[in-house]
Amino acid sequence: MVRDVVGRAAVTLYEAAFNLAERPMRFAQKALGVHRLAWVFLLPNLLIFGLFTYLPILLNIWYANTAGDRILPTERDWVGGANFASLMDCESYLDPNTCRRDLFWRAVHNTGWFVVLQVGFMILLSLIAALILNRNIPLKGFFRAVFFYPVLLSPVVVALIWKWILQRNGVLNAGLDGIGLPTVNWLLDPSWAFFWIVFVSIWANMGFYVLILLAGLQAIPGEVYEAAEMDGTPAWRQLVRITLPLLTPTLLVVMVLSLIRAVQAFDEIYVLTGGGPGSATTLLIQYIYDVGFATRPRQFGLAAAASLIMAGVLFVLTMAQLAATRKRGEEG
Repeated sequence: MVRDVVGRAAVTLYEAAFNLAERPMRFAQKALGVHRLAWVFLLPNLLIFGLFTYLPILLNIWYANTAGDRILPTERDWVGGANFASLMDCESYLDPNTCRRDLFWRAVHNTGWFVVLQVGFMILLSLIAALILNRNIPLKGFFRAVFFYPVLLSPVVVALIWKWILQRNGVLNAGLDGIGLPTVNWLLDPSWAFFWIVFVSIWANMGFYVLILLAGLQAIPGEVYEAAEMDGTPAWRQLVRITLPLLTPTLLVVMVLSLIRAVQAFDEIYVLTGGGPGSATTLLIQYIYDVGFATRPRQFGLAAAASLIMAGVLFVLTMAQLAATRKRGEEG
């Protein structure tokens, strides 16, 4: 009995609330028209989106063309493209030692190698893992969870775990010492440090791309493979002629997402190596952070200019990938 009374009261309040909102909506519909009424609902989201997306972009462009360590835009001195000219002042872009901002170009070179290695191996290993997990293997659900589990961890937690493993007195060196092998300063040797930031980044993020590729594989109709088996098509030819072509749109998504994420890599690397030893693992995002926030004087303009150059290159690469894939799809 009490439940019925509470239910009726809730329905009455619900109807009353909608009746109150109906009159202003009818008035707005008459005043603006049906087509313009949609902007009434979109306006709050557009304002929030503009405040936290477009306004920061405009401020970043302003900072990139000004100098000084003042934060307020009105207190900064206009220098035009001086910050961009400073970053691009090089005798040879392949040799950072000939550049005015040598650390910036070292970060560019490191980021380039990191993106090539991380994205390349990420896609290859993710594809192999997805192909294996798409088959009927024992404990398939368990292995899917194992691959995805690192994605759930915070990047800082991932870096701290691997730092505990790789430090001089860490777990890995303890294991090597236990079996009589020489220990290595994994994070103090430039070559090994760069290898480990690539490895840890792949380990932490691969599960996400495996999940996307697995969804793409499961979307391929099974009848296609049945017809291929009836024709006696070997497994490797099915992979090359059926699986990879039909998986191309999904691979494109994975490539674009992994490329954007690789260029923006910061958290794991900063905690794991701090950009060292020296500048061996300093990537573009860390350079922007160091120049704009971590060092004195703070060069906000230089950091903003570097971020715009990075955004421009990333945009061009993404558009090139989309255009190439679109062209291939039209030819196919």
